[in-house]
Amino acid sequence: MTTLYNRIAGQSLTRLEALSDGLFAVAMTLLILEIHAPPHDIHSEADLWKALVDLGPRFLMYAMSFMTLGIFWTGQQTQLNHFVRADRDLTWIQLGFLAAVAVMPFSTVLLAEHITLRLALVIYWANILVLGVALYASLGYACRAKLLKEDVTDAIARALQRRIVIAQALYLVGALLCLINTYWSIGFIVLVQLYYVLAPGLHWLRK
Repeated sequence: MTTLYNRIAGQSLTRLEALSDGLFAVAMTLLILEIHAPPHDIHSEADLWKALVDLGPRFLMYAMSFMTLGIFWTGQQTQLNHFVRADRDLTWIQLGFLAAVAVMPFSTVLLAEHITLRLALVIYWANILVLGVALYASLGYACRAKLLKEDVTDAIARALQRRIVIAQALYLVGALLCLINTYWSIGFIVLVQLYYVLAPGLHWLRK
């Protein structure tokens, strides 16, 4: 009975997509909800400007994390569009991915409040690492379990995996830059994200 259940459980890609979209929407919304308006005891333009400048790190983290979630949402949707169906194991891998998505608002706030501390940056990077590992594991499992559509060639599957590996390698470089300064790390990570958002035609990344 258990074997039969495992074979028929979690096959709906539609339900998985719906859950993913809802959780991404909530996580993205929570990012902005962590930014609060300046206090009411502001009595001049100068005070307001100062309060807004103090919110700068939070807005920077909001923009960075929104791009992070947008990139991984796009990556997940690309994968799901190439799957012919799901199964129980694939569904749980995807749920693990969504669990990491749900952590992103926390790691964002932590880094915003402790932007100069390396540990906060490492925790944020670890969140990104788990997201990438989960997507890589999902694609690898789908290949082994023959859950890909017939028109998905080995070359396409390798290209999808290579994109994840390259992105994670670049994020690792960004994380290592915190040994110099956490702002260097953040700046590099933002540049990586802008590349994946704008997708310029860099030939060496397309090989």
